[in-house]
Amino acid sequence: MPVTVLLVDDEPLVRAGLRAVLEAQPDIGVVGEAADGAAVIPLVRRLRPDVVAMDVRMPLMDGIEATRALLRSVDAPPKILVVTTFEDDEYVYGALRAGADGFLLKRARPAEIVHAVRLVAEGESLLFPASVRRLTAEYGAGGGNRAARSALERARLTEREGEVLRLMARGLTNAEIAARLVVGTETVKSHVSSLLAKLGARDRTQAVIAAYESGFVAPG
Repeated sequence: MPVTVLLVDDEPLVRAGLRAVLEAQPDIGVVGEAADGAAVIPLVRRLRPDVVAMDVRMPLMDGIEATRALLRSVDAPPKILVVTTFEDDEYVYGALRAGADGFLLKRARPAEIVHAVRLVAEGESLLFPASVRRLTAEYGAGGGNRAARSALERARLTEREGEVLRLMARGLTNAEIAARLVVGTETVKSHVSSLLAKLGARDRTQAVIAAYESGFVAPG
């Protein structure tokens, strides 16, 4: 089955460019477009895309609020890939904290765009470790968030789960973590599922942000 994508951006040229790149792939199909975050929920309910490629800055409802509304209102919501001009934007950090699965720069090459969509569709997060460290240091208290520290302490991660979380924070995929720890990919998936449940995190992205905000992983 092809990966289905909904494009949400207030710039028609951006939507047209993304559509052209994605529909050139045999395993990806664009099922719809919207010019503002306010239109996302009804389109998702009707089209059931696997991935929403969402602009972070839009005139009526921005990508942060659209992400929150989508995750709050839709059962089994799609993966959300924030598409942004500036990787160090506070809006990007807000969207990731709201539940977006990763972000993609508008200047990315076609191959990077395709890879990003495939990656988040498979359940991986799309994070750029250096960018997330900067974002957390600037907007997320950079280890000074007491609530995040308390939540991570209550989670009581095992030593191996802590190792997996640190490697996730460095941007490694499940397969790369498995190779680093010399274990099977299914074992890594089991550790990831367990630590997400313990942290109360929706996905890998929120777990990584919690790791940085709590100081479990140093943003510096």
